[in-house]
Amino acid sequence: MMRISLLGLAVAVSLQLAPAKDFQKKYTLPPGGLIIIENIVGDIIVKGYTGNDIEAQASKKGADSDLIEILDTSVGNRIEIHIRPTQFQRIDASVEFEIRVPNSIEYNFARLSSFGGNVEVTDVIGQLRAESVRGNVELSDITGLVSASSFSGNVKIDIGKTQDRNNMRFSSVSGNIDISAPSNLDALIEMSSASGMLKTDFPLDIQESRYGPGRSARGRLGTGKQILRVRSVTGRVSLHQR
Repeated sequence: MMRISLLGLAVAVSLQLAPAKDFQKKYTLPPGGLIIIENIVGDIIVKGYTGNDIEAQASKKGADSDLIEILDTSVGNRIEIHIRPTQFQRIDASVEFEIRVPNSIEYNFARLSSFGGNVEVTDVIGQLRAESVRGNVELSDITGLVSASSFSGNVKIDIGKTQDRNNMRFSSVSGNIDISAPSNLDALIEMSSASGMLKTDFPLDIQESRYGPGRSARGRLGTGKQILRVRSVTGRVSLHQR
């Protein structure tokens, strides 16, 4: 009996110590449905999995976390979650979103946006627009029409495999862009950096600006069945074979 009591006490303590989520909800969305997640004080992490529902959860942290509202304005075939500070001033608070989506269904990730955090997306298909103002954007194993940008962070892309519709556009103002791609990448390539280095181990001809700084590269790999555009203002641009 003593063993059972101690075991029950241990389970109760562990449940009390487990961090509670400030927002947690499941959605059923048909193919092509819109997903919009906007965060101004933290990260957004989206991962594909083998389930059927879209699972969204968020955790608030910081001394002023009570001043943050997590708003769900989803309706119909549209999931929309964003946050709002109850006081428009500098506060000690952050919110981390974790989203799991079925990796076999195409969705329209119309906007995954963070002002002060990172955006990470793995193993999804469909249309995707990911952006951050003061954080990094990292994408891996994405299939579809993809756009990723950061104002003052780095953009890191891992192209898992080539697809007919993998038209991609990546940009950064003051961060580096690093793209890893398979050796059989089949695409029309346009790369440029206004004042940063440009590197690639694919057979592309790198041109330097005749007047002032700036480098660019254009070329076709394979049949050029997809389009890859990469542009940075002050950061390094790198496209390398995995």
